[in-house]
Amino acid sequence: MKVAVIGLGEAGSHFANDLAELGVKVSGWDPELRYKLHPGVIFAGSNPEAVRNANIILSVNYASESKAIARELVPYLEASAVYCEMNTAAPSLKMAVEKILQPSNVRFVDVAIMAPVPQSGIKVPLLASGPGAQALAEISKPYHLNLNILSEVTGEAAENKLLRSIVFKGVSAVLGEAIAAGEKMGKQDYIRSQIKSILSCDEDMIDQFVKDTPLHAKRRKEEMEAVREMLKNKGLSYCMTSGTIKNLEQLLK
Repeated sequence: MKVAVIGLGEAGSHFANDLAELGVKVSGWDPELRYKLHPGVIFAGSNPEAVRNANIILSVNYASESKAIARELVPYLEASAVYCEMNTAAPSLKMAVEKILQPSNVRFVDVAIMAPVPQSGIKVPLLASGPGAQALAEISKPYHLNLNILSEVTGEAAENKLLRSIVFKGVSAVLGEAIAAGEKMGKQDYIRSQIKSILSCDEDMIDQFVKDTPLHAKRRKEEMEAVREMLKNKGLSYCMTSGTIKNLEQLLK
């Protein structure tokens, strides 16, 4: 059993380290490695080197890079391998990556990561759909992943993730704006009390919302742009999503 992790950022490094701890042979690559790796993780010299002879490939990057990475890897993938596209992206992008990979005959899986990875690592809740979803469930069974199989339809996991993102990222943007206004107006205690009464949350949760948004603004902006694309493709309104994107753009300036 060999797992290749393409993208060893915050999420990818946790996945690689946890799998190595479970005794899985793990290789990975990232052009800008910033996180410490488990001694059992093989840091390859490139993406193609990382996926050589891999049974499962976890692609954990920015969605904007996913198609280029798929094109790069097509000649090097094993025909029986399970390719997990884990980047948060619109269903149309997941389907585009699947199409790029078709000549390799890998089993494609649309995987959505449904909670922050640092807290749970490889046991984070995952949604999976697509033609390779059942194969992923079978091959990963010994490792007891928190994996929920939806269907064989590529894009369904992405849809569920992005619907949740409308709420989660929208709430984060509203809270950040409200807290900033409360502080500027000398009414910080008041606005926090209002947030707690409306959302039934405590101070720690409020602080987590406010702190995490600027830290992950680039990734969340891409995520919300994927939401907007999904809603636009379905002929639905996306005015609140556009507001969240604008909020994230301001945080990146």
